[in-house]
Amino acid sequence: MQSEPVPRAELIFPVTRTEFVTVVAHYYRGELSRMTSWRDRVDRTSNWAITVVAAMLSVSLSTPTAHHGVLLFAAVLVMLLLAIEARRYRFFDVYRTRVRRLERNYFASVFSPTSATEQEWMQAMAEDLRRPVFSISLSTAMSRRLRRNYFWMFIVLLVAWLLKTTSAKLQLNGRDAESVHSVSEWIGNGALGPLPGWTVVSLVAVFYCWIAYATLRNSRAEGELADGDVHV
Repeated sequence: MQSEPVPRAELIFPVTRTEFVTVVAHYYRGELSRMTSWRDRVDRTSNWAITVVAAMLSVSLSTPTAHHGVLLFAAVLVMLLLAIEARRYRFFDVYRTRVRRLERNYFASVFSPTSATEQEWMQAMAEDLRRPVFSISLSTAMSRRLRRNYFWMFIVLLVAWLLKTTSAKLQLNGRDAESVHSVSEWIGNGALGPLPGWTVVSLVAVFYCWIAYATLRNSRAEGELADGDVHV
């Protein structure tokens, strides 16, 4: 005798509290796993950037005949890694937002029931699952990663570049390095191939002004970041 088919709703949706708790627990574990995976990718990019900075500093400062352009090339590579990491950070932030919404509104209330929860947070979660969108823009993600890690890498490269262009003058005839005694001489040392020194110095100044602006804008933490340094 063939049994009656189970209604479709009972195959998909939980009908008891136990089933609902099981669904929430499994969903939370899945989102936490994805968040952790993207966080690992973000950290991996930071490690690449630190490796690039260390390697280029070693190459540039190990001998007076090494060109200062190596440090500028390192800044370009770190900038590329920053763009990659900002993109990864946006994906990480999507899953972090879902995980934190569950922790803040469901699990926190389980441990200590309170009315301090978001209104209709389950509806917001459902809409996010139906139409997932990034929570932050690419520029905001870059600013956050600059404040956390990359700003200090760029500062190290700038200090090394200034040290390279002011304390040692490259000599074509192989003579010992000479110290720089004037601004014009330092600007002359900044020449890079067909680009005159003043052009290179101007480009470096503009680039670091943008780095400072991107780092300091929207420095006031909002949302989860306002709770302290726990959230990256």
